[in-house]
Amino acid sequence: MKKLIFSLVCVVGFLTLAAQQEHQYTQWMNSKLSINPAYAGSNFSPCLTGIYRNQWIGLEGSPETQQLSYDMSLNNDRVGIGANLYRNAVGITEYITFDGIYAYRFPVGNGFLGVGVQASIRNFTNDYSDPRLVSTLPTAGDVSIPQGQLSKFVPDFGFGVYYNTEKFYFGASLPRLLNNEIDLNDVDPEIGTEAQHAYLMAGYKIDLRENLQLLPQALVKYADNSPLDIDFNLSLLFNDKYTIGGTYRFGGDDESFGESIDVLVGAQFTSNIFAGLSWDFTLSDIKQATDGTLEIALRYCFESSEGTEFANPRFF
Repeated sequence: MKKLIFSLVCVVGFLTLAAQQEHQYTQWMNSKLSINPAYAGSNFSPCLTGIYRNQWIGLEGSPETQQLSYDMSLNNDRVGIGANLYRNAVGITEYITFDGIYAYRFPVGNGFLGVGVQASIRNFTNDYSDPRLVSTLPTAGDVSIPQGQLSKFVPDFGFGVYYNTEKFYFGASLPRLLNNEIDLNDVDPEIGTEAQHAYLMAGYKIDLRENLQLLPQALVKYADNSPLDIDFNLSLLFNDKYTIGGTYRFGGDDESFGESIDVLVGAQFTSNIFAGLSWDFTLSDIKQATDGTLEIALRYCFESSEGTEFANPRFF
């Protein structure tokens, strides 16, 4: 049964390469640089962020993501630079991506407007020798079925805009613009290509009383040949240190009431260290084969070169 499920997940993974190919985070608000290059430098201080996501726990070959991001501001906070390094795996498919990021930030009203660009290099790998793949008939003589491990490097670039104040932010981005050919089997008549992805994000901080704020936030995701996907998050911020909240993710199959309901908690343990944890409760039919999705976020912010205190709210 596990091998059957693994094979089905592989098929889903291959289909995903033609639609929603990018990583998906429940804690996207804690890793905005991963989807919008214009965010670089918004923290004013240099920050290093790590994300680990294990999607659909208990389902062999299910999606798994690890990411490390770094960004900092330069030139009196007018320039932001950064980088992302992440690994995605689903079934026998793995891709590793590096993004180099540059943003320029303009003072606008009570906040900053950033315009960012990024250049990327990505390595796709399919391992057809994986022992979990099974077949009822020999495949060695079938030229349409690849053998061994195949890989390919593809470049890309993207851009974004991001505006933020102490109480509001809005961003729009197209982080991967090129429709690169990513088909790894020269015999296959079907040509696989990368899909363009577009993101919109927004959030607002509402003061309920002293040391208590409400944070409504939303992320809209769209990819070619894929349904529109929306994450709506509502969180409470206590003492500018602790958050607890929930997210409803639209989507899923036609029979479900969305893709998932997610619970998130976070803590700013010191002025440098933040940690976040989330758990997704799957709503679609795949919930029958999975125990849910775990995600962990860690961030360390260094003291700025000028020795100034951290100016931006850690959760916004």
